[in-house]
This record gives sequence, structure tokens and C-alpha cells, in this order.
Amino acid sequence: MSTLNLSLLTDLYEMTMMQGYFKTGKNELAIFDAFYRNNPCDGGYSICAGLEQVIDYIENLHFDEEDIAYLKGLGIFEEDFLDYLANFHFSGDIYAIPEGSVMFPREPMLKVVAPIMEAQLIETAVLNIINHQSLIATKAARVCYAAKGDGVMEFGLRRAQGPDSGTYGARAAVIGGCKGTSNVLCGQLFDVPVLGTHAHSWIMSFPDEYTAFKEYAKLYPNACILLVDTYDTLRSGMPNAIRVFKEMREQGIHSSYYGIRMDSGDLAYLSKKVRKMLDEAGFPDAVISASNDLDEYLIETLKQQGATITSWGVGTNLITSKDNPSFGGVYKLAAIEDENHNFVPKIKLSENIEKMTNPGNKTIYRIYDKETGKIKADLICLVDEVFDESQDLKLFDPNAPWKKTRLSGGSYTMKEMLIPVIKNGKAVYHSPKVMEIRDFCNREKETLWEENLRFSNPQEVYVDLSQKLYDLKTELLNRMHAIEE
Repeated sequence: MSTLNLSLLTDLYEMTMMQGYFKTGKNELAIFDAFYRNNPCDGGYSICAGLEQVIDYIENLHFDEEDIAYLKGLGIFEEDFLDYLANFHFSGDIYAIPEGSVMFPREPMLKVVAPIMEAQLIETAVLNIINHQSLIATKAARVCYAAKGDGVMEFGLRRAQGPDSGTYGARAAVIGGCKGTSNVLCGQLFDVPVLGTHAHSWIMSFPDEYTAFKEYAKLYPNACILLVDTYDTLRSGMPNAIRVFKEMREQGIHSSYYGIRMDSGDLAYLSKKVRKMLDEAGFPDAVISASNDLDEYLIETLKQQGATITSWGVGTNLITSKDNPSFGGVYKLAAIEDENHNFVPKIKLSENIEKMTNPGNKTIYRIYDKETGKIKADLICLVDEVFDESQDLKLFDPNAPWKKTRLSGGSYTMKEMLIPVIKNGKAVYHSPKVMEIRDFCNREKETLWEENLRFSNPQEVYVDLSQKLYDLKTELLNRMHAIEE
């Protein structure tokens, strides 16, 4: 992304709408919200990722001569509009939930306040970047939760849908909790650990398995993980690996990280047999790692079956989020400025209640239980609302407003989730390093309750509307119904 101009990474209708706004002289300030409606994999939460790339995209947004020539060649854009594009730059503001944060459906993960032509142009690219990385970060968080503290390595590059998905997906996977990636380019770009051992072809290229293991151990004594299932895990692979480990010990080589990897077979059964063999041979600290089309559900099952695996390599099912391959984020108009420079709230109606939008200039407050630090609810409100944590706070379900709860003053804390990242077209937020975001994400996941984390029928974190926003939404709905009548 640092070398490729992404200004044309957009849908054609964004450009045709831009020209329509331009020709009608319509370029007032507008507010757009990017949000999503459902958590991936029917989960209880999502992880926000991709913000650093959004900021990079916005700061480098411009149309060069080749772009203008291409657009002219389409025969649908007029010269005066193309002249405008030749000098285009983004001048608006963007607010976002920081990367690594836990987030929930229906709340803005990003808010754009900009002239409507500019806000319209960036819709597609912003969604493309955030949707993909948030999807993979969420999937990684689920996989790491299933691993229960064991290390998880992302190594799906060869199965990813192209170089960008493989590289930025690996970045997102590390944010979600993975300890590293096999993707060397990702390691270079984002300063994350790169991990890996060897393939079956290494074993097969030598006259015998023992020689292959011995030569590998000579080369990498401090990171010696041997793949034991090329021929027969228990009868060949393990005896040869143990032989090499014993020889290393006799030579005074004390590896800081050593063990075996399995990539096939009944991993629960084999891991228990392998653990016994290693322990009896005097290698209780040897790592047992496994791969083979793993995902969070299989890892959870293996754990329940008593598998002794302590390190997991997850590829295809993680980098593609195979069971839920899209995130579903959307970008909707929430308000537009009138001639008096006041924002007029806008609402999208739908027969599907989940597709109805929340109007106005909004922000989000996260409400924590003061004693446990766990999330009680998220509250979407208008930006001018002020709350006092020493006072009681009434919350209600916006879809069933008779369902209410009252939090006693002093029993909760609040944090605003949307922070400014772009002001007047310039970045005012500089992203932490990926491993720092990963650490932050791990702390964020600790604010969830166990009931939110389970894979089957997780407890939903409530996303409520403030009374003021609820009343505004109701007023707009009543107004729209009055027009229809």
C-alpha cells in the first residue's frame, strides 16, 4: 500500500455520485457511519483491525495523470469534474475505534465527517480494509481462545486469496492474538515474529528420516521442531526425533525451544502417545505442536479429549475465515449539514429492523462494571451528551424499550470509544506497533465475560441507545410514517 495508488480502489457508483454532487453544486458536510450488523461465526464480539491502513489510504489519496486519463476514457465523466479530481485531497475528519478493541454490532466502528463528495469516494476502500482485517482478527481471537493460552501461529499465506489478503490477514491475525506468522513479508512490513520449521519435502529429500532430523538440528539447534509424520509418527518419526534430541543433549546442546510437529492423523490420540514417549525419554519440556486444517472448533474438541498439544499452527481456516468469509460492514449516511451549518439527522428505513440505521452525529461510550472491569454494555449517544459516573444510569433495549436496567452511581465507569484519527485531512493518530496492538487486544478480551466468549449461543453484549438518541430516532420514524399516511 505504500507504493500503490489506491485512489481508484472504489466502486464506479461512488464516482458517478461524486460527479452528480459536483454538477449539482451539492458538497455540504455529511456524516457517514461504518458499522456491521452481526458478529462473524455467530460469536459474541468482534475485533477492530485495519485502521493503520485506512489512515495511510486517506493521507495518500490523490488522482494522478494515469488515473484521470483512464476515467476520461470511460466516456462518462466531464472535463470540469476531471479537473476537480486532478486537485483532489481529503479534507474531512475521521473518528474510529482503535485497532485491537473489542466491538459489537450496530455501533459505529468508524465515523466520517467530510464534504459529501469526499465522504462518498472513500466508502468502498474503507470498508474493504476494515472488513477484511476485522474479520481475520476476530477469527484469530476465537482460535486463540480455544487454545487456552497455548501459542498459535498463523501460516495460511499459500491458501490466502492473494498476496494482500495473505499479508494484511497475517497482520490482523497477530493483532487477534497469534504469536507470529509464517509470512516473511508481513514480518518485514510490520515487525512481527516470523515462525516456521520445515516441510515433509525436507525429510523426503534425505536418504532417511534420521539423517534429515540430524542435519536440521545442526542448522537450527535453538529452534528445533521436527516434523514426525512423514512416514509413521510413532514407529519412525518419534524414535528418530528422540534419538536426535539425545545426541544434542550428549553434545551439550541445550535448545531453548525444541520439540515435534504433527500434521496428520488423530491428533488427540497421537499427542498423548507422543507426550508419554518424550517424558519417558527425559524430555518433559519438549513442545508438541500440531497443524492439519485446524480451527477453533477442532482445537476446542482436541482440548476436551485431553490432547497434549501445546502449540498450534493454523492456516487455511484462519486466513480465509473459511466458515464465515465476509465481515459485512456497511457505510450509511447519518446526517447532512443545512444552510445554517446544523447537522440534519438522516435515517434509512427498512422492513428488516436490523437494517434500520441510527441517525445523527453520534459517539459510543463503553460501560464497565467498576468492581470486575468487565463490559456491562455499550451506549450509542449523540456527541453533545454528557454523563456523570456518580449518578445512576438507566439503560434500555432500543428494540424492546420496556426491558430496562439501572446502574447505581459509582458502580460503573465509562470510556468513549471513538477517537479522532484524521482532522482536516491529516493524521492526528499514529498507530502503535502490531505487537503493541496485540497486547492491547489481549487486555480488551479480558473485559469480556466468559459467557460472551463461548462459541455456542454466546451471551450478547447489549448495545443500547441513549434516551436522547432513541427519542430522535422515534421522531424521525413518526415523521416518515406521517408522510406515508
